[in-house]
Amino acid sequence: MKNQMEEFFIKNSELSMEFSKYLLEHPEIDELLAEEKVIIFLPEFDPELREYNIKMAKDIEAEGGTVLYVKIKQVFPKISSRLVGVEVG
Repeated sequence: MKNQMEEFFIKNSELSMEFSKYLLEHPEIDELLAEEKVIIFLPEFDPELREYNIKMAKDIEAEGGTVLYVKIKQVFPKISSRLVGVEVG
């Protein structure tokens, strides 16, 4: 179970970094983040992580916290570098 929780933590961290990049390109969404809310990702491409995050959200709400759900349909594969046409030497 610990390994799975670590895996979910890593996946949520990656989604968080990607969401931060998304926010830089879509500042209009910033209004939704004005209040103190816990962002919960609902990745449609990863049912196990989605279910884990829903359970975590329900626990947060049961303790009086406010949650902002972010549904994510897809994440493109990682690209190690965005450089194109590099010549060295």
